[in-house]
This record gives sequence, structure tokens and C-alpha cells, in this order.
Amino acid sequence: MVPWGAVLWRRLLRKRWVLGVVFGLSLVYFLTSTFKQEERMVRDRNLLQVQEQEQPIMWKVKFSSGNSSQLSNQCRNSVQGKLLITDELGYICERKDLLVNGCCNVNVPHTKLYSCDSCLPNGCCSVYEYCVSCCLQPSKQHLLERFLNRAAIAFQNLFMAVEDRFELCLAKCRTSSQSVQHENTYRDPIAKYCYGEYPPELLPV
Repeated sequence: MVPWGAVLWRRLLRKRWVLGVVFGLSLVYFLTSTFKQEERMVRDRNLLQVQEQEQPIMWKVKFSSGNSSQLSNQCRNSVQGKLLITDELGYICERKDLLVNGCCNVNVPHTKLYSCDSCLPNGCCSVYEYCVSCCLQPSKQHLLERFLNRAAIAFQNLFMAVEDRFELCLAKCRTSSQSVQHENTYRDPIAKYCYGEYPPELLPV
């Protein structure tokens, strides 16, 4: 026995005016959703423009010399280097000379403070750990502040997430789209880790 509800629904669907109502409601829903999405995109775009033109970006990076990790005799470090490590105090050392607290052993002859070995005058280095160590020099503070003030909207999400100078240098020295040309080759295949304000110089093709 076929339920009366199903029979009635089938008969209604065969009528043109019912199909017209269903189509009309679907069209109204589609247009409303599209309009709201477009309105949201315009509002977000305007908000970004206002933030860029009228309001300074509120960066989290702190340039004060005292860190809580220093007070507890613990150090964060660059972690991934196979041979070299840079700690948050600016020391660079061989991985074997890293202490259990995460800091470089400053009592071994190869440990250096704020070393810019392998770095060029433009702030690009061939070794990531030297880039971080050089970036942490107190004299680089104004350079980093200028970079943050000039950073494009596209980099806000990346650099606004960092909490202090060490995290900024870690992020800044990593290779990014600024380090490559034609999407598949480094602008400078040797000095590709940069803490400076500008990307590496384009090498002749």
C-alpha cells in the first residue's frame, strides 16, 4: 500500500507551478548567498586597506634584552642544524657543544657570539645558523624594526605570530618565496638565508 503522503507529493511535483516555486526559491537562496559572500569579501578587503593605510601593525616582537628563558638558565635554539646550532642568546656552536639546557657551551673555543661568518653585507648568508646569530646582534634591532614596519600584508600572518626577537630571526632567516626566482631556482643559490630588509640580489640568468 503506497502512503497517501508520497502519492500527494508526486502529484504536486508534476504541477508546473510547484516546480516554478521550488526553482524560484533555489534561485533566491543562491543569489542571497552569493551577495553575502561578495559583501564579506569587500568588507575584509576594506578592513585590510584601512589597517595598512591608517593603523600601524601591532607586532608582538619584543626587543628588550631580558627573556624569561635566560632567567631560568634555559635556552631555545635553532634545533634542526646537523652540525651547527644557534641559541637564543646569539651564540653559535657545534651540535656536540650544546648543553642539556639548550644553550651553547661558551667555554669551548669554537663557540662564537653574534657571528656573521658566511654572511654578505646585504644580510644574506650561506648558513642558516650564522644568519640567525648575526640577526640577533643588538645593532640589527633598527633594521628589524624597519622591516616589520614595511612588511607587506602578505607577511602579516607569518611575522605577527612571532613573540620575540629570536623567533623573528628564526622566521626571517628561513627561505621563502622572496629567496627564489621563477618559482624553482634560488635568487642566490649560495647566500639564500636572509635577515635583511630586502630579498637576495637577482643573479643573471
